[in-house]
Formats: sequence, structure tokens, C-alpha cells
Amino acid sequence: MRLKALIIIILCCITYGSYGQVYYRKSEFGISAGGSNYFGDLNQQYGFDYFRQSGGAFMKINFSPYIALRLAGNYAHVGFADSYTNNFFQQQRNLSFKSDIYEASVMADFHFFKYDIGDFENRITPYITLGVGYFQYDPYAEIEDTKVKLRPLGTEGQSYPQYSDRKYGKGAVSFPIGAGVKFWLSKGVTIGFEAINRMTTTDYLDDVSTTYVGANLFPNNPNSPYPTFASQLQDRSTEVRDEAIGIEGRQRGINSTRDQFLTAHLFISFRLPTYRCPDSN
Repeated sequence: MRLKALIIIILCCITYGSYGQVYYRKSEFGISAGGSNYFGDLNQQYGFDYFRQSGGAFMKINFSPYIALRLAGNYAHVGFADSYTNNFFQQQRNLSFKSDIYEASVMADFHFFKYDIGDFENRITPYITLGVGYFQYDPYAEIEDTKVKLRPLGTEGQSYPQYSDRKYGKGAVSFPIGAGVKFWLSKGVTIGFEAINRMTTTDYLDDVSTTYVGANLFPNNPNSPYPTFASQLQDRSTEVRDEAIGIEGRQRGINSTRDQFLTAHLFISFRLPTYRCPDSN
């Protein structure tokens, strides 16, 4: 019986081969590359002075020509410096940071038009996308040609009990929302462009959020003539002015909003074909 059924299927495909149609799997795999940018306590005017590299990979399940669900992993390098701005206070504050971000997310894509691989009449559509993710970050600064991680230094007093509410970890939640456009280029191949911004649950992506706690909480090492990295990086104003501005209680950041980061990517994705006999109807 099994041999007979197999012969029937083969004959079916041979007989109707000239009318056969190529179908594509619901699953889709792709890669993306482009740039990334950060917005927060240092980049308050949404400038793009430190637009840097970013990339990722994703898998999608296409439920219909209008809706798809994606799982994605992304890398983004972000940073900014007060010296990039025209704001006088920020120039005097003179803080800076950089960070590598590693994010995993789940997102839903909603197409404006019907998008059907293999259908020349429905080969392009704009879309919106939104979802939720989790990312890890570790801000650092560069001083005297040395890369110094900022979180362990407790630059806003996190090492002291009275400022324990300012502690932050290596991870936070992101809420991606964006838009893009995609185009069916060839058999099973899609190319496109998308820009996705992430609201986050942290205000310490840049290691800046609230107020200065005073230089007295960052004593220098009595056995060394050089100041500690913690005392230097909690207030860098003396690098550009004679008098330090980092007195206890003075504003250092803006804690009423959370930090954000954005990626803008070109992407290419692939859907593998699956062949089946046409319906006899």
C-alpha cells in the first residue's frame, strides 16, 4: 500500500508538472546591518553626532500576507558626549559614555498592503512593527587612553546605603516600535529598510540620571599621587573649567524620563520553497 501511494503521488506531480506552482514556507530567516543611536541625559536634543554600527539576525513566522511574528537578536554600539552639544551647562558638565548593547526581542509586523512572495502584484509594502525585548549593556568612559567601566564606580553614590535606590544592573527591558518597507526581490528573497526606536526601563544606559553626591564620597588613594577613576569620572567638569560643578545635590541628569536607543537597518531575508501538487479542483 505504501509503495502504491508513493507511485500515485509521483505520477500526480509528473502529470501536472506543467501546471505546478512553487509555494513558500511560513518561516523566514534574515540578517540586517546599519547604524544605532542613543537618546537620553547626554543626547537631549536627539542629535546624531555618535551614530555607530549595529546589526542583527531574525526569524519570522508569516501567519498571513498581513501579519508576521519575529524573534530577533541585535547588537548596537551607542554613546555620546556633552562636548557634542551647544548647551552651555552640558559643555561644562563634560560627561561622556559608550556602551555595547545585546538585545533579544519578540515583535509583530503589520503590513499596510497584502504581501505575497511569488505574487508580482503584491511584492512591496510598508509596515509597522512593535514588541518587547530584553537587553544587556555596560556603560564605560575613556580617560587617559583607558577604557573604564562606569557601573562598578557608583558615580552617583550607588555604593553608599543612602543612595542604594540608584543602583542599576546589566540588563533592562526594551519596547521596540518602528516602521519599514520591504520588497520581494527574487524567488523567496526579500530586501528592505526599517528604523526601530526602543523605549527602555532604565535611566542609566549612559550612567547619568539624578544628582551629584559630592567629591567627598570619592576619596583618593592615600598611597598614590593620582586620583582614582571614580573621583575623576563622577565629575569631569574640572577638565574644561577651574572650579568643579559637582557639589552634593546639584543636578547631574534628568530622572523624569528613561533612556532610549534606535537602530536603522537594511535587511535581507529568505523563505525556502516547498513543492506540492496542485489541487485537482
